[in-house]
Amino acid sequence: MKVIKISGQAELDQAFAIRRKVFVEEQQVSAEDEYDEFEDSAVHFLVLNSGGKACGTARWRFTGKGIKLERFAVLAECRGSGAGSALVQAVLDDIEKAGNRAGKVLYLHAQLPAVPLYSRFGFRPEGEQFEECGIMHYKMIKK
Repeated sequence: MKVIKISGQAELDQAFAIRRKVFVEEQQVSAEDEYDEFEDSAVHFLVLNSGGKACGTARWRFTGKGIKLERFAVLAECRGSGAGSALVQAVLDDIEKAGNRAGKVLYLHAQLPAVPLYSRFGFRPEGEQFEECGIMHYKMIKK
């Protein structure tokens, strides 16, 4: 597994294709909800499998509440391969490298099956479960 920070439109198109497959097609999230006004300001990533094929994506961005990690998606055929863990670690490393973290909470909205993954990186559920785009989530924070 290799995680790269997206630096061009071709890589971003691959990330969008993965998100379309996972969120829009597989999970039935509307395309209008999936793509938003933060695409240009967020920092995006791709995870490449051993053959160099893009199989996962994620992004992070600054918000008024802290730093939000989001849009983690791994293609079905790559789940269980370590792609999700590689993405989380790469995003956390990039946030630390970017600086500006002092005093800011890291947070994300985790689909219930992904809670154990994020917990391994020190994220903890906060509050009650909630529905987002028809899917149950927990807000998770890392201080």
